[in-house]
Amino acid sequence: MTIWDYLLNIALIGLVVLQMRGRRLDRRGLVLPLVLVGWAASHYLHGIPTVGNDLVMVLGGALIGATLGAVSGVLTRVTRGADGVWLARATIGAAALWVLGVGSRLGFSLYAQHGGEHAIGQFSMTHHLTAAAWVTALVLMSLSEVICRTLVLWTRTLGR
Repeated sequence: MTIWDYLLNIALIGLVVLQMRGRRLDRRGLVLPLVLVGWAASHYLHGIPTVGNDLVMVLGGALIGATLGAVSGVLTRVTRGADGVWLARATIGAAALWVLGVGSRLGFSLYAQHGGEHAIGQFSMTHHLTAAAWVTALVLMSLSEVICRTLVLWTRTLGR
């Protein structure tokens, strides 16, 4: 991982930590997380691998991310401020799920780079997975987590 990868992960955790204090759900508040993961996706996502069990791994990563993001969005308190702008305040549960998603990807990367490559390689051979499947699954996990959380928060502001 590069310093930019670490900074991106810290920024994603920072966004939800800021929301524990309350954050405006204006255009900027909804778009910034999407921009961050959009940059990461454009940097790391180069197609969807389908060899062996790659597609299953990729879909699994996207589904886990979508679930974490949607539940995190549901657990976030959404209220209208005195000025009429919506506010999101992440609960402990919402923040824990968010940090679990980001932290698991970061932890896997650190494990892979610092002694876990043999075990990951063995697992990959046994289950017919390529390195591209791991990268794509983790990127899509992040992307779907952010998109689903953002969509849930945005949807909760409609019709109120």
